[in-house]
Amino acid sequence: MSDVIERFWAKLPAGSRDALVNGLSASELQSVLLDVSRERAAKVTPARLLQRWQQDRFVRPSPADPRQLVKTRQRLWERLPARFEGVELSPVTPLGTCSAVATINQNQVVGTIRGTEVASDPTNELAIEAAVRRRAGQDRVDLAACQRVLRAQPFDGPGMSAHFELFGLVSSARDSGSGRTEAALLIDHLNFWHDVLGDTAELTFTMFTPSAVRERIDDTVRPALKIAFTEDTARTKSANYYSGTALGIDRDGEGLGDGGFTRWTADLLGDQKERCLTSCISTERLTAIGV
Repeated sequence: MSDVIERFWAKLPAGSRDALVNGLSASELQSVLLDVSRERAAKVTPARLLQRWQQDRFVRPSPADPRQLVKTRQRLWERLPARFEGVELSPVTPLGTCSAVATINQNQVVGTIRGTEVASDPTNELAIEAAVRRRAGQDRVDLAACQRVLRAQPFDGPGMSAHFELFGLVSSARDSGSGRTEAALLIDHLNFWHDVLGDTAELTFTMFTPSAVRERIDDTVRPALKIAFTEDTARTKSANYYSGTALGIDRDGEGLGDGGFTRWTADLLGDQKERCLTSCISTERLTAIGV
C-alpha cells in the first residue's frame, strides 16, 4: 500500500504533499477538498451511480432484517440497568478518534473531507463523552449506545458487511485502589450481558498483565455473578488494544463481542488514576442466533 501511495504522490508537483499535510490550515484544506469533491460529483452520471451502488461494499445495504433487528435493539435497551445513560451518537466523530484514542490504524477508518471520520466503534466515542463528564465533576460515568458503524478493512464470509450495528457500554471512574473500582465496573457490565444472553452465556476474562484485578475477580466479581466467569489463558487477540484485562462475551461460539479495560479516559484527561471499562456486542449476530 505504501508503494502505491508513493507513486500517487510522485504524479503531483514537488512539495504538494507537504503543502497538503502541513502547509494548509484545517479550514483551508477542507475548502480545497470540498472544491475537488464538488467538481468530481458533478461528473457522476445516473448510470455510474447505479454501478457504484451495486459494487461499493461501503454503501450496499446490510443483509440483516430490520424488523428483527429493532426487536433485538429494544430488548437490549429494556434490560439496560438504570445507572447506564443512553447516548444517541453522531454517525461521525473527530478525525483521529480511533488512531489517537484506541491506536487503530487510520487505514481501517473511513475519513471525511470535513475533518471527521465515520464512526467505527461506539465505545471510542462513548469514552470521549465519559471523559467530558468526568472532567465536569461526575463521580462515575456509565454510558450506553447502539450505533451502525463502518470499517474500511475487508470482511470475508457470508452475511458479512462493511457496516454493522454494535451495542456498547462504557464506564469510567477514578481508581480507589486494590482493583476495587475495576471490580465494581466489571460486575455491572457482566451482569447486564448475562441478563441479555441468559444462563448459556460464555463470559471469559484474560489477564494480559498481572494486577490486583485478578484477586478481585476471585473474591469480589465471581461471588456477585450468577454465571461462570472463566479465565481464557490462551487468548492473545487485542493484547495491545486493552489495558491489562480483556473480556469475552459469547454464546455457543458465535463470536458476539468482547471488551476490556482501556487507557482511553486516562489519556484523554491526562490522569493515570482514571479507569475505563468497555464492552460491546454485535446486534446483528445476536439477532441471527435468536436471542
